[in-house]
Amino acid sequence: MNLVCFDLEGTLAPEIWTSFADAAGIPELRLTTRDEPDFDKLMRMRIEALAAHGCTVEKIQETVAGLEPFEGARAFLDRLRPLTSLVVVSDTFTQLAVPLMHKLGWPAIFCNELVVDEAGAITGWRMRAAAKKEQVVRQFQNIGCETICAGDGFNDVGMIRASKAGFLFRTTPELAAANPDIPALESYDDLFDAIVGAL
Repeated sequence: MNLVCFDLEGTLAPEIWTSFADAAGIPELRLTTRDEPDFDKLMRMRIEALAAHGCTVEKIQETVAGLEPFEGARAFLDRLRPLTSLVVVSDTFTQLAVPLMHKLGWPAIFCNELVVDEAGAITGWRMRAAAKKEQVVRQFQNIGCETICAGDGFNDVGMIRASKAGFLFRTTPELAAANPDIPALESYDDLFDAIVGAL
């Protein structure tokens, strides 16, 4: 059984933290996994910045509610659904992902959970049982799935390399140059054709 695994932010929808950074005027929140490969370090920086500016999870959710998937992303997923199973494997958080999942036609998603206090302040995070995307993909493989993966960040390379086929999609020139053996694609049509060719 084939299972196509996608990153969410940067590939199907805008980066949530970057969008919130711009909306809230907090430039230090613009960093993503494209910039910082150490996810724990990145999240500690985010929580410190949110606390320093008195931002709650509700403020981030307001920004997410106004985001739209990238043009063509929903149609791309809809073209794939009759051909294969698919799942979003993301380092985002359930409290932030729901509006985008609705707009993308409710694909299944494996992501993380924010720890939020009674005042709405983000105080920590809980990783899904398999912390890294590569571990998630390997668990799918353990139950008989052959995975095909696509993503744009440092945290996607492991799952791409662990799969029978994988693609960098709308990535940075630096990440593409550091992984010249992984096809780097820019359009949903090209990604669709590449995935279908790997099924």
